Amino acid sequence: MEENDFLKTEVMDKLESDGGLIGIFRTIACIGDSLSSGEIEQLYSDGKRSYHDLYEYSWGQYIARFSGSKVYNFSRGGMTAKWYIDTYADENGFWDKDKACQAYIIALGVNDMFGANMEIGSVDDVNFDDYTKNKPTIAGYYAQIIQKYKEISPDARFFLLTLPKSIDGEESEAKKAEFRRLILDFEKAFTHTNVVDLYTYAPKYDEDFKRKFYYNGHLNASGYYLTAKFVSSLITRIVLEKPEEFYQVPLINKKPYNHEIEKKK
Repeated sequence: MEENDFLKTEVMDKLESDGGLIGIFRTIACIGDSLSSGEIEQLYSDGKRSYHDLYEYSWGQYIARFSGSKVYNFSRGGMTAKWYIDTYADENGFWDKDKACQAYIIALGVNDMFGANMEIGSVDDVNFDDYTKNKPTIAGYYAQIIQKYKEISPDARFFLLTLPKSIDGEESEAKKAEFRRLILDFEKAFTHTNVVDLYTYAPKYDEDFKRKFYYNGHLNASGYYLTAKFVSSLITRIVLEKPEEFYQVPLINKKPYNHEIEKKK
């Protein structure tokens, strides 16, 4: 998709009203951090803060209500790709075969880069023969999530989110740009993988945006609702631009799935 004014002017008028074509996926997993968990941040008069993952307000659950699909929150406040791989997914049964999904939406990167301050790395950090040998970078851990879910649900579609532009300073924006380049490389490296490019297509999260859609350091309920619209609208565009890649979605995780069709492309 080339950069244009989609989602940048008259934002609400350009968004899908019912989840759009994301509804072709009947099971969806959202892998992410606080911004995928509907987290509400409370600030008190003594300066202390408290954080609350309210999953029913997450953009994933808004998508579930828009589309009627079953959406899993494989997310938690503070999540990083390393934490997810090391312990979190195992502890919560997120690798279980009975939770295999038709689509996986991955929205990580914030805590990896700005909390853990981990090296972003590159696609060269990925061992495509043995993911346990990936290098210990954001790229290595993030790719391992994709690789493990491809074992569980080999024909699932993957949607990888970039981070939207904001007013957090030049260093922050430079990291987001580098992270976007990594995600674009993953799109090329993995089958059935597409980028949901909030960096390009979402509006800049400036002071006016934050006044309307943030509460303290996290999104408010309207912000999570709007994010669901962004994600579902961009996935709709991907499906419309590459329809042949989604013909067999109803057969994902079912025996009739025809791999010969894809081999001939």
